[in-house]
Amino acid sequence: MGHAVNRSAGHAAGHSTGNSVDHPSHAGHPGTELRGKAALVTGGTSGIGLAAARLLARAGADVVITGRDTGRGESAVRTVRALREGGGAVRFLAADLADLDSVAELGARSGPVDILVNNAGAFPTSLTVEQSVTGFQRVFDTNVRGAYFLVAALVPHMLEKGGGSIVNVTSLSAFRGFPGASAYSASKAALTSLTQTWAAEFAEGGVRVNSVAPGPTRTEGVLAAWGEDGNEGVARGLGLQRTARAQEIAEAICFLASPRASYVTGTTLHVDAGGAVLSGGAGR
Repeated sequence: MGHAVNRSAGHAAGHSTGNSVDHPSHAGHPGTELRGKAALVTGGTSGIGLAAARLLARAGADVVITGRDTGRGESAVRTVRALREGGGAVRFLAADLADLDSVAELGARSGPVDILVNNAGAFPTSLTVEQSVTGFQRVFDTNVRGAYFLVAALVPHMLEKGGGSIVNVTSLSAFRGFPGASAYSASKAALTSLTQTWAAEFAEGGVRVNSVAPGPTRTEGVLAAWGEDGNEGVARGLGLQRTARAQEIAEAICFLASPRASYVTGTTLHVDAGGAVLSGGAGR
C-alpha cells in the first residue's frame, strides 16, 4: 500500500564510525547534507521512488535510478535533473529485481553506494483462492529475493568503508490485514523482518538499516492496482482520513538515509496517518 509498482517490478550502542554518511556536519542544508554520497533507488521511475530520488539528489547525493522501462527511466532522470536545484548527478540503469542475473548486473554497474533505497515492488491484487502461482512467485522474487541479493551485493562496500544506510520501503499492509493483498502483505512483512536482521548483522560495521511503511498513497501504481475508490476507502479508515502524497513518504525515506537519523537503526517509520495503531476501515 503506497508502494511503487514494478510494472511486470546503525550504530550499536557505543559504536562509532568515521563514515560521513552518519556525520551530521551538513544536516538540514539542502544541496550539502548528502554531498559526495552515492545513492541507489530501485523502482525510481515513478511514485515514491521518483520522489525519493529527487530529494536525495537535491540533498547533494549522486543518484542512480533503476526500473524495468528505459523510456520511463530516461523521463525520470529528466524530471530529477530539472528539480534537483543544483544537487547531485542522476542516471538510470535498467534492471528487473525479479531476475537474479539482472540484480547481479545492477550491483556491478551501479558501483559502490552509500545509500540504498529498496523501493521496487510487484503488487498483484488477488484474493488468496484466486492467486496464481506465477503472480505469487513474482511478488516474492521482486519484493524479497531481489532486495535480499541486491543488499548482499552492495553492503560489503558499506561495511568496508565503515558506514552506510539502507532504507526498505514496506507497507501498512505488513501490519494490518487487507483483503486482496495476501501475497504482497506477506512479502512486505518479510522485508520488515529483514530490516531487523540486517540492522543486527551490519551494525558493528556502522551500516544502518531501517524501513518506511507507507499508508495509502496517491501514486500511479497504487491507483492502477486499487482504483480511486479502493485507495480512498482505506484512507477514510485512518486517523488523518486522507491519502498520502509521494513526497510525504519520500521525506521519511530521506530522513532515515541522512545524518539526521545517525542513531536510528532496525526500526520501521510508519507514515500511514495512524493506520498501524488506530482501528478503522479495511480493504487496502
